[in-house]
Amino acid sequence: MATIVSSSSFFSVSLPGRLGNSRRCSVKPNPSPIFIRKFVAKIRASSTAFVETKPSEPSFVENEASTSKNVLACPICYKPLTWIGDSSLSIESAAGSSLQCNTCKKTYSGVGTHFDMTAASGSKDYGELMSPATEFFRMPFMSFIYERGWRQNFVWGGFPGPEKEFELMKGYLKPVLGGNIIDASCGSGLFSRIFAKSGLFSLVVALDYSENMLKQCYEFVQQESNFPKENFLLVRADISRLPFASSSIDAVHAGAAIHCWSSPSTGVGVFFQVTLIIHVVEDLAVSF
Repeated sequence: MATIVSSSSFFSVSLPGRLGNSRRCSVKPNPSPIFIRKFVAKIRASSTAFVETKPSEPSFVENEASTSKNVLACPICYKPLTWIGDSSLSIESAAGSSLQCNTCKKTYSGVGTHFDMTAASGSKDYGELMSPATEFFRMPFMSFIYERGWRQNFVWGGFPGPEKEFELMKGYLKPVLGGNIIDASCGSGLFSRIFAKSGLFSLVVALDYSENMLKQCYEFVQQESNFPKENFLLVRADISRLPFASSSIDAVHAGAAIHCWSSPSTGVGVFFQVTLIIHVVEDLAVSF
């Protein structure tokens, strides 16, 4: 069962569906109650089933397989991958390591700072056409300014700040504390790093389509002393083709990102294939 939480009004819904391409745009928080009702109605209408959920009692996830390399899967055929190279599971694993699909024979190589798990990985003859918003956030200057002014502007829209946002979301993540979490559309890893340093998760995957955002996250990690690099991975992937094995992820966080996905109501649903809890700190101010 998945839970979607709006930080501005706190409502929860469950939904199935498929995911569209990941992208970002400007934030416009604090939607009206009317908008929230319309959003939920849209999800009800597009879902085959709808069940409202509430946070469960705290229970630590104990699943050794979910904290291993087995969480990663081929984004093309979704079959297991063979890990070649560094035997450790950490942010440093990408350098000199690769993942090979025994089914479609495709190899996904580490590129120094992260694993490139896109369908076009390693191909010079094939590329995917992304939206202007997605391409905008792939620019080097955006990854540089994201935590040096861009994200700070969110306070003017009512966002309480990363640390407070983390405290708000922890209540909804209690059922999976001790498990693993994806920070989807992580940007420069603002929340990914908070998750890792909290010690509440056995594996943190910082996922984004922007190579430069992931490189910036890597730089921030290297600048921090005593950062817990073990069980912290940087992965480049397309939201529409998540490179994770079925039921291998315990939670997904998407902060100030889901409102820019092409179809939020169907977009969140694809995470049901791989996760238990979906938590969204998001404004949901988008036209359907």
